[in-house]
Amino acid sequence: MRQVPVGTAIRVRTPASSANLGPGFDSVGLALGVWDQLDVTVIEQPGLQILVSGSGADGVPRDESHLVYRSMVRGLRELGVDVPAGLLVEAANAVPHGRGMGSSATAIVSGVAAAQGLSVCAAAVDAGQTLLVGEDVDIDLDAVNSLASELEGHPDNASATVFGGMTLSWSEQDDLPSAVVGETGEVSGRQTATVRLPLHPDVRAVVFVPEATLATHTARALLPERVLLRDAARNSARAALLVEAATRRPELLVAATRDWLHQQARRPSYAASMDLVDRLRAQGHAAAISGAGPSVLVLTTNERIEQVQSGDDGLWRRLVPGIPEQGVRVGVR
Repeated sequence: MRQVPVGTAIRVRTPASSANLGPGFDSVGLALGVWDQLDVTVIEQPGLQILVSGSGADGVPRDESHLVYRSMVRGLRELGVDVPAGLLVEAANAVPHGRGMGSSATAIVSGVAAAQGLSVCAAAVDAGQTLLVGEDVDIDLDAVNSLASELEGHPDNASATVFGGMTLSWSEQDDLPSAVVGETGEVSGRQTATVRLPLHPDVRAVVFVPEATLATHTARALLPERVLLRDAARNSARAALLVEAATRRPELLVAATRDWLHQQARRPSYAASMDLVDRLRAQGHAAAISGAGPSVLVLTTNERIEQVQSGDDGLWRRLVPGIPEQGVRVGVR
C-alpha cells in the first residue's frame, strides 16, 4: 500500500448536474455551472477533521460517515493507497442540497476524485517529481465515473459531474447473460460506460429552485415497479429524439423532453414543481423535473432564454448557471 506524504494538499472543484432531462431516466445528465469546492490536506496530527460551509452545512455529519470522506476512502482502497492517519477535509458547498441538482453525486465524485488526486501526488513523490501549487492533477476520469456511479447507484448525475456537458451513460453489466449476473442483479467489477454528447451551441439551461427540499429516496419510492408497454415505447422514442434535439435541432426540445416513466408518478411529492412544468410547457418551453426534484429544468436557446420565467418569483429562485464543458478537476494546493 502506498503512503500519501504529510503536507500533501489538493483542491477539487465539482459541478452540479441535472438528470433525466425528461425521458432519459437514470441515463442522461447535464452538468450545471454551480460548483462545490473540496480541500483535502494530509496533516501530521492523527485524526479526521471535517469543516463544512455553504449549502447543507447544518445537516451533514463531521465524522467518518460524511459522504465525501466515505467516497474518498473507497477510492483510496481501490487504488491501493493507505488512508492517511491525519486528514483535514474542508468542503465549501454551493450546490443546493435536496433540490434535484445532484448534490449527492457531487459529493461522491468529489471524494473519489480526491482519492485519485492524493494517489497521483503520492506517486509523484515516490518518483522524485515536484508538483507545483496550482498545477492540475491528471486523474483517471473513466475510473472516477465507474466508481462514483456504482456508489451513487445510477450514472446520470455522476457522469455529467465527472465529464461536464451532456452525457449519456449505461452499465456494461446490462450486456451480460443473466446466468453471469445472477439472482441479485449484481456483478463484480461493474463498469459504467459514458458518451459525451456535443451540445448545440445555442442550447442553454434555466433552473428554477424552490425553498422546499425532497430526498431522492422519497421520490424514488413513488415509482411504479411496472410500466405499460405503450408508455415505454413512447419514452424510448422521446429519449432518442432528445439526443437529436440537444445536439442538432433545438427546435425539437419541447417534444424531446416529454416523459411517461417517472414524472407523473412522482407528482404527489412535488405538486408545485409539476404545476410549473405544465405551465412552462404550455408556453412552448422544454421544461422537466430536474433529477428527483423539486427543481425544474428548462432547456432553451439564446433567443428565448429571457422568456423563460416562473411567473412566481416568490416561490422560485431562477438560475442560469451555464453548462460547463469540463467536469470535476483536481489541482495541487
